Amino acid sequence: MKLLKETKASNLHGRWYADACGTAFAMELVGERWSLLIVRELMLGARRFSDLRASLPGISAKVLTERLGTLAEAGVLIRKTLPPPAASRVYELTEWGYAAEPAIQELGRWAAQSAGHNPMLPLSPVSLMLSLRTMFDPAKAAGMRARIGFVLAGEAFLAEMADGKLPIRRVDEPKGEAIFHAPEAPVLAGIFYAKLPMEELEDEGALRIEGDRDLALRFADIFELPAKLIRI
Repeated sequence: MKLLKETKASNLHGRWYADACGTAFAMELVGERWSLLIVRELMLGARRFSDLRASLPGISAKVLTERLGTLAEAGVLIRKTLPPPAASRVYELTEWGYAAEPAIQELGRWAAQSAGHNPMLPLSPVSLMLSLRTMFDPAKAAGMRARIGFVLAGEAFLAEMADGKLPIRRVDEPKGEAIFHAPEAPVLAGIFYAKLPMEELEDEGALRIEGDRDLALRFADIFELPAKLIRI
């Protein structure tokens, strides 16, 4: 067929499955161990090599280097050097790389429907922020407007909820009408998804709420994991 003859072949597409399906190609792009999680960790902006290793403690420097190279070759991310005085080398998603967020969200939503999913396992701050965007329920948030800050493991984020949407971005300093402070992301996952009582976590020193406490409580009630469709 003329169309097949004129189509330029990709060096990446077909390397594993020899299958024209876009799903097969997607797996060839991000299906290697750690690849999709690296993309996840870059969803809220550029990160240094050391930042990625800290967020993915199970990955070795060698494997991270290899995966970053493969993702750069595929056009999912780029390497760049920040201007002075930082002058740090960072990795950042391309426009196409950022477009993978809906796929990551749907995979997360799908997997959470299994009883095998354990929301209390270790979780990076970025992973928690993306999970909030995934599990956000606009119906429960109807009419609510709020600026909610988070300080997790030394990283700061701001969620600006309005009009049934929940954009979240990284910020330099904590801000918001209510700010959650926790040493690690699983503490907040326990509040949002397992509905652990805030008072107990505060008494244990694992959580601090700054600002409008009632707003923080209402915000936490917006989120829940999907119903289980499979039992293990």
